[in-house]
Amino acid sequence: MEDCSLPHDSLFLGFDSSTQSLKATVLDSNLNLVTSEIVHFDSQLPHYGTKDGVYRDASENGRIVSPTLMWVEALELVLQKLSKSKLDFGKIAAISGSGQQHGSVYWKSGSSAILSSLDPSKPLVDQLGDAFSTKESPIWMDSSTTEQCREIEKAVGGALELSRLTGSRAHERYTGPQIRKIFLKLPEIYNQTERISLVSSFMASLLIGSYACIDETDGAGMNLMDIKQRAWSKIALEATAPSLEEKLGKLAPAHAVAGFIAPYFVERFHFNKNCLIVQWSGDNPNSLAGLTLNTPGDLAISLGTSDTVFGITSNPQPRLEGHVFPNPVDTEGYMVMLCYKNGSLTREDVRNRFAKESWEVFNEFLEKTPPLNGGKIGFYYKDHEILPPLPVGFHRYVLQGFTGENLDRINECEVEEFDPSSEVRAVIEGQFLSMRGHAERFGMPSPPKRIIATGGASANHSILKSIASIFGCDVYTVQRPDSASLGAALRAAHGWLCNKTGKFVPISCLYKDKLEKTSLSCKLAVTAGDKPLVSKYGLLMKKRMEIEKHLVQKLGRA
Repeated sequence: MEDCSLPHDSLFLGFDSSTQSLKATVLDSNLNLVTSEIVHFDSQLPHYGTKDGVYRDASENGRIVSPTLMWVEALELVLQKLSKSKLDFGKIAAISGSGQQHGSVYWKSGSSAILSSLDPSKPLVDQLGDAFSTKESPIWMDSSTTEQCREIEKAVGGALELSRLTGSRAHERYTGPQIRKIFLKLPEIYNQTERISLVSSFMASLLIGSYACIDETDGAGMNLMDIKQRAWSKIALEATAPSLEEKLGKLAPAHAVAGFIAPYFVERFHFNKNCLIVQWSGDNPNSLAGLTLNTPGDLAISLGTSDTVFGITSNPQPRLEGHVFPNPVDTEGYMVMLCYKNGSLTREDVRNRFAKESWEVFNEFLEKTPPLNGGKIGFYYKDHEILPPLPVGFHRYVLQGFTGENLDRINECEVEEFDPSSEVRAVIEGQFLSMRGHAERFGMPSPPKRIIATGGASANHSILKSIASIFGCDVYTVQRPDSASLGAALRAAHGWLCNKTGKFVPISCLYKDKLEKTSLSCKLAVTAGDKPLVSKYGLLMKKRMEIEKHLVQKLGRA
């Protein structure tokens, strides 16, 4: 039996460097929360002049960046806050972190020397002012690289081929297209750059005082990595920019140790010199860890302003929609991610229009309308949707003669509107049928082993009952808005354990049999739906996916 105990009295620190803030979460050796701190960029670092942590470039449509030095200063500021809270840095055995995915940092030639000789008597920001070939980092919100996306897809044999190779078709926010744009439009910046970091590996580099590797999971969010080989793809690199591999450095597994903490932090903040820095990764992979997803069949559904589905599979099937990354807490498996732009705001819009602006009335309608909604299917897009790629619009269909037994001789008839209670059930069933259909197409098992629901709407028991009925599995809930920094602290402990044993150990052994007793608490909310109903929903899902395909062919972009 593997010894998964953590050293008594030790602490594990996780950061989340997100778009608008830098958060720190500290866990003890029993995985309970010790303390947390946060730095909000706009209000606490106002001299950078950001709004929501970013600059929106009025002169170039879609260009959105963040000042790189702001992240440097935030790191020092959050450590000062932790110090004032009387946290004993000497007890921290390992640190890891989460970085907003797809953001990139461009280190100027000669900066490795600056990084390795930081003076602990001076703030970081005063020493790194001249370390970057561009002081503005393109981030995930940037959508100015459509031209470069199409060029990269064409060079590798098309969008689907790029998706099979790298886990995703080319997306404007992805780092590869962003790098290509800099190479083409600002060649002097590209030529002056000796290392390109992601936000995650950039922050890890500050902590170890040298360039940290990009981890394999976050590296998959670049359109540059072969996800099956977990190595840079030569064809994708060549399609992006010349001499790119030497600027990116090597890849490393997410559980690997990037290095010991730099002397700068030992002297300035009194960390133990043996404190390990475990590879940082992206925010979505860290959330997956924080939500305790760890084995194939685990699925998380985040119900927020946008809806996101995370799943773990051993046999991914990359497609044009959605994303595949290597699993951050496993050396073999993969993480599947689906993103929906129409989440809570669209549900609220239906509530306001058909349920008297009341969640109570909305839930009453949902409860009184029978499952399958009498064959009524709705598509509700208040915003231009990512999955499927469809414009704003509502589309409603009635499946005439549908009983849930078969799809033979079933015709769909488009209608202008349903009765109010059917509208409510259609918006809920429609979203979760889409999630089930796309997750299965991506290689997720059916039914999932379990679903963990998070985000604002996960507090709605009526919605959770629909999820359990449609997917046919138990639904658990967590009350954690900060799963990324929590996941980073958990990954710090996991990396420490793998390093101590000299091999990879499953992350689940850290919290086996104690999820209820720790900060990772995960409670059963709704038990699985009955099997006959699940199979009937399977038929309804199949029909919905057919209609969706026709809508995309007629209105969207394939």
